[in-house]
Amino acid sequence: MSRFVTCLWFATQAEEAARFYCSVFRDSRIITVDTAPVDTPGPKAGEVVTVEFELDGRPFLGLNGGSDVEYTDAISLEVRCADQTEIDHYWHGLLAEGGREMQCGWLIDRYGVRWQITPERLYELWRGPDEQAASRAFTAMMDMVKLDIAALEAAARGD
Repeated sequence: MSRFVTCLWFATQAEEAARFYCSVFRDSRIITVDTAPVDTPGPKAGEVVTVEFELDGRPFLGLNGGSDVEYTDAISLEVRCADQTEIDHYWHGLLAEGGREMQCGWLIDRYGVRWQITPERLYELWRGPDEQAASRAFTAMMDMVKLDIAALEAAARGD
């Protein structure tokens, strides 16, 4: 069991959001849906108050807090991807039904949660021995919306 659990606040959509995220991420599941035993400032007795779920084995808690609380860019969830196919899968999956694209591989899903869809290759380019290649790859990334591994590699080579 993990000591750290990411809690995501929703007005009333915790279960809906958990099911959505589980549909996007492989090896994911709803663990339990808890109802409020008494009336709370959010859910009333008998309504869903929390949803425990795992995304690719990582624990999350969805909390129905009863009012909308806006997420900010100060906290985001990064998904490190092995290849362009994974980037495309998570990018399109998390944008489904109302998400919004942002710069540099970031997006906001339909629930307002911020995500970074990042290729592992980007970190390899940044951390490589060639500082000029790292600089070119970083500059190329800054101009992208969805990150493109081939374009990052071409920029690093100076193409």
